[in-house]
Amino acid sequence: MTNAKTELTDDLRSDDLESVKKLKSAFLSIKEQLGRIIVGQTEVIEELLITLFARGHCMLEGVPGLAKTLMISTLAQSLSLKFNRIQFTPDLMPSDITGTEVIEENRSTGGREFKFIPGPLFANMILADEINRTPPKTQAALLEAMQERQVTVGRVRHRLEAPFFVLATQNPIEQEGTYPLPEAQQDRFMFKVFVKYPKFNDEFEIARRTTSAAVAEVKPVLNGEQIIELQNLVRRVPVTDSIIRYTLALVRQTRIGEPGVPRFVRDWLSWGAGPRAVQNLILGAKARALLYGRVHVMHDDIKELAFPVLRHRILTNFTAASEGINSDTVIKKLLEETPIDDDALAKDERFKKIFAS
Repeated sequence: MTNAKTELTDDLRSDDLESVKKLKSAFLSIKEQLGRIIVGQTEVIEELLITLFARGHCMLEGVPGLAKTLMISTLAQSLSLKFNRIQFTPDLMPSDITGTEVIEENRSTGGREFKFIPGPLFANMILADEINRTPPKTQAALLEAMQERQVTVGRVRHRLEAPFFVLATQNPIEQEGTYPLPEAQQDRFMFKVFVKYPKFNDEFEIARRTTSAAVAEVKPVLNGEQIIELQNLVRRVPVTDSIIRYTLALVRQTRIGEPGVPRFVRDWLSWGAGPRAVQNLILGAKARALLYGRVHVMHDDIKELAFPVLRHRILTNFTAASEGINSDTVIKKLLEETPIDDDALAKDERFKKIFAS
């Protein structure tokens, strides 16, 4: 912790400490506002906010009826952002989401000229509902917007207004007629979050609320300018070499064929995570630290975010499937077998091979 506090004066300005307090307060306020509409799902809400403040994008997977759409639209209200929902269907074309050029007559000159009509992507928060139900061409148009923060129509590039945040949903059932995102495209999403069934008490409260006449109101907590300011603050949070080394140890163990990779990884995985996993783990950990009012990253931050960051970046093979092993099982085992202590990592022969490769 000493190193983190020493670096603090170089990376974070004195006025940033006040911003850290405001971010923690905003985090609690946003959870309170969402709690008026959404029951439970606190972990999902936290991961959505971490993605937002880390300037990333998020994929949510869950069966129908778990309030994924309601959660995202309510979050947009609490953040005072422009929100658009795009229902992805097999006949959706790229121009349906990016916008298109139309010929318009200039009344003053009598001539005709092209005019760009923006599509639903021109908003701050986008809900890409059931992204796996649209053809790859339309998926690629969305992914360009996610990565480049722009859309290309004809030969003209149109910049998207910041902040820009894409939340895509997938339905794990009814896979017939879908277009699953390739692993390389899933890698563009910072997190893959599982939305699970509510607990008994939560579902009891859901049944009570949704069958009454009461209507809850959500008040805005942050605006776009404040979010951009906080996104810049996340980048300035210090991180020690020990944290980076631990993050690399986790991610590099997933790469089969590399020196020092554990036996269970070679047995269960057919593909491992790339450098973007390391970047997203560290950025997410910085955002999580700020949400909890800390100005330094801890090993626990990396551990908590390992599942949403890695689960869509590692690919299990047939052997794993036959043994009932999924990506979360592999990540859990990696966390159990990776020491957080620098000395332990340095003395372990297996990790010596990993760091030397």
